[in-house]
Order: sequence, then C-alpha cells, then structure tokens
Amino acid sequence: MAPDSSLTNGIGTATIAPTKLAHIVLRTADKRSLLDWYVAVLGGTIVFENAFIGFMTYDGEHHRVAVIQMPDLKKPEGLAPGLHHVAFTYAGLADLLATFARLKTRGIVPRYCINHGPTTSMYYEDPDGNRVELQIDNFATMEQANDWIRSPAFGENPIGVDFDPDDLLARFQAGEPEAELKKRPDIGPRGLTVR
Repeated sequence: MAPDSSLTNGIGTATIAPTKLAHIVLRTADKRSLLDWYVAVLGGTIVFENAFIGFMTYDGEHHRVAVIQMPDLKKPEGLAPGLHHVAFTYAGLADLLATFARLKTRGIVPRYCINHGPTTSMYYEDPDGNRVELQIDNFATMEQANDWIRSPAFGENPIGVDFDPDDLLARFQAGEPEAELKKRPDIGPRGLTVR
C-alpha cells in the first residue's frame, strides 16, 4: 500500500478536519447526580461506571458524555472564561417538543429558549450549572441554513428571538404547520444579553 502523500511530503502541511465531535467530559463533586441528569435529558444509558468516572451514550457510540468525580470541586461564582454550552440536535420539531414535555414532567425545564433562525433551541442547565442546548435545524439543508446565516436578517440579529416552549408545544399540537413554527419572527436588531 502506498503511503499517504500528505504524510510523506511534509508532515503537518495538510489541514485535516475531524470526522465528528465524539464526546464531552465533565468534572464534578457529585458524579451520580450529573450522570443521572444526562441520562434523563438525552435518553441515555450508562455504559460504564466506577467510583471515580462514569460513561453514558445515547446512540451507537461507546460514550458521548463522561463524568469524573472530584469531591473537592466548588461551583464557580459568576461568569468566567470557559465553555458556554454544548448542543445536541434532534431529528425534528416533534422530537424536540416531546423531549421538552417529558423533561418538564421530571421538573427539568429550559432556562431560556431562542429561535436563532437556523435552529430552534432550548437551553437547560445541568445540576452543576453547565449549559446544554437541545435544538433542531430549521432548514431542510445546510446550504439553506448557510444562506440564511449570510442574510441581512441574521446580520441584524445574530442571536435570535426568545419563545415560550409551552406556547410552541400548544401551537404544534393544534396542527400549526411546522414551517410556520420554525420561522423566526423579525424583531429588528438584537445584541448579546448575558445569560
């Protein structure tokens, strides 16, 4: 077999993108609480756990979320540099709304919800305060979503429009067309609000 020319003609000269985002790893003082939350929210299964680490997945991947037990950790106060949130995409609006309704019965409710234009998103906080976005794509293709991101409407408001998830669920159950439910209203300019 011939060697890959990108490796023999100058290691490190070719830019190679990863094939997927594999997993996230969280550290916590309460592994059990955090693992249980992610299993509940993502419909996952714990695939391995011992005294100091646990792994869960929600699909065929061996693990998507890992949680490390570090008993002396304390929650940070206020805003600090670091990861803002992680996002998980659902197949469609029915799945996102069914997940919202299921989680609400368990007392897990979104902190805020935004129709960004390219996505309809619900933001949750895990027991440690890490933010998790559950979202759907609002366009049928990535080309359409990318065109929308390059539009003047997105340039004017790159954040989006807040929505009430109970209202969205009621409108969906009343039979309002999904295309209308996913369409982002025009509210004019909007800047970043600290959340």
